[in-house]
Amino acid sequence: MWVKAAVLPAALALGLIGCAQLPGYERPQAPIAASWPATAAVETGAELRMPADWRAAYPDPRLQALIEAALAHNRDLRLAAARIEEARAQLRIVDSALSPNADLAASASTKRNDGDVSRRFEVGLQSPAFELDLWGRLKSLDEAARQRYLASEAAVRAVSLTLIADVAEAYLIELELTERLRLTQATLASRAEAREIVARRRDVGLAGDLDLLQADGALALVRAELSTLRRQLAAAQNALTLLLGTAPDALPPGRPLEAQDLVADLAPGLPAEVLLRRPDILAAETRLKAANADLNAARAAFFPTITLTAALGLASRALTDLFDAASGTWLFQPALRLPLFDAGRTQGGVDLAQARKLAAVAEYERAIQQAFREVADGLAARRNLAEQLDTLEAQARIQGERLRLAEARYRAGLTNYLDVLDAQRDLYAAEQAVVQTRRAWLTNTVRLYRALGGGEGVRMKDEG
Repeated sequence: MWVKAAVLPAALALGLIGCAQLPGYERPQAPIAASWPATAAVETGAELRMPADWRAAYPDPRLQALIEAALAHNRDLRLAAARIEEARAQLRIVDSALSPNADLAASASTKRNDGDVSRRFEVGLQSPAFELDLWGRLKSLDEAARQRYLASEAAVRAVSLTLIADVAEAYLIELELTERLRLTQATLASRAEAREIVARRRDVGLAGDLDLLQADGALALVRAELSTLRRQLAAAQNALTLLLGTAPDALPPGRPLEAQDLVADLAPGLPAEVLLRRPDILAAETRLKAANADLNAARAAFFPTITLTAALGLASRALTDLFDAASGTWLFQPALRLPLFDAGRTQGGVDLAQARKLAAVAEYERAIQQAFREVADGLAARRNLAEQLDTLEAQARIQGERLRLAEARYRAGLTNYLDVLDAQRDLYAAEQAVVQTRRAWLTNTVRLYRALGGGEGVRMKDEG
């Protein structure tokens, strides 16, 4: 009778081997449309055209040097790299459970019983309880650790891509403020010259005190704007230094903001291509795979566990006899554990893993939807900003001609100085708007490049 009781759990375990099937991973359907919105103005079936890497995307030599410095010294990127090392170490720990372990052990014991003292000395190799992975529990845990390691790698690429885009945006802001500062300084010189002309005309009776006061007021406004721009430029340079993680050394000359090849052009392609390129989506999917593997491991805990313990070595009652030929000893001890009742702990583990998987699915789908929105916003803004820039450039040319005519009419005594001031203000505003819109257009291209997942080669500097 006791033999049947002992054999029953083993027979049940072997019978379950043939029927236990843990579900595999299935990628959730992307919760986005198959094409970009109509406002994006993208041709149906358009192919993705991306620069080969970030250096091709940002050909400006000064910007490339800044990005190189950021990839080498930025603290957020270093933190992400440390997370990779943490995940790699965790993967090695979990991997070790798939193979038997061997220890070299030596021990000595002394025991007294009813006045008799006995001693025992042992030395040899031991393999502690090694679990046979019949149901894939250990394999699932190993897969979960591997996917988390891959997620940490993808997270570093995402941080790198974001860092590169942030440096590019900060550099464009610096170029914008530098150009606006140059325009303001030129405007200041022009208005100072105009003020001297008005003063000379007043001295000979061709202009009144009001004209001179108006010229002084216009000059003071430009001086105030100049101070504001200098403060903003200093703040932008400080922000760029923070992104770099270090004060930049001697940098190569860069291109002006209006350079045609400051930022490379690109084409969006289809939404599915975005899913293949964005590292944050890859990271979200690998975390989902890890959660799925954790769920399989939790389900496998319901099945019996078979462990093997083995030892091979020498044992003797006397230390001097330990290495005799007759002192050899070995142990082979299989064990079967069949879970029967644990007050719901195993089921709770499954429920917890299931809830975490559902959360991972939601995070994955949200990452896809966020990526779709970012690209759609960038595509819609690109065309509108290009049209706006063309309009503002035309307006600036018109205002320049208007100022030339107003100044000529004022010198001829055909109009008052107020017309000249209006023309000066409108030209200054138009020129500033052109610079700001050009920077906005370039910034949108940078963000679109990031939204599309960037090019190959987005990695840390020391990775080559």
